[in-house]
Amino acid sequence: MFADFAQKFVTELNQKLPGAADLLPKKELKAALNSALERMDLVTREEFDAQAAVLLRTRERLEALEQQLIELQTNLDNQANQK
Repeated sequence: MFADFAQKFVTELNQKLPGAADLLPKKELKAALNSALERMDLVTREEFDAQAAVLLRTRERLEALEQQLIELQTNLDNQANQK
């Protein structure tokens, strides 16, 4: 993932600043960029989507449990009122 991004960055840099390739050592630039990206706490799109799906299921389950709790509380209140 990071290597692909670094390669795209270098390509874009060469397109925007044609002389940059001669001024900056390509290998060192890629290494510095890779190092900077690895220090960031990044996740892939697939990991993000998987966690979003887990969060959605958790939220749905929580809402169902909240509704169940409301129904149980209502039943308890009705039973207490009938006595």
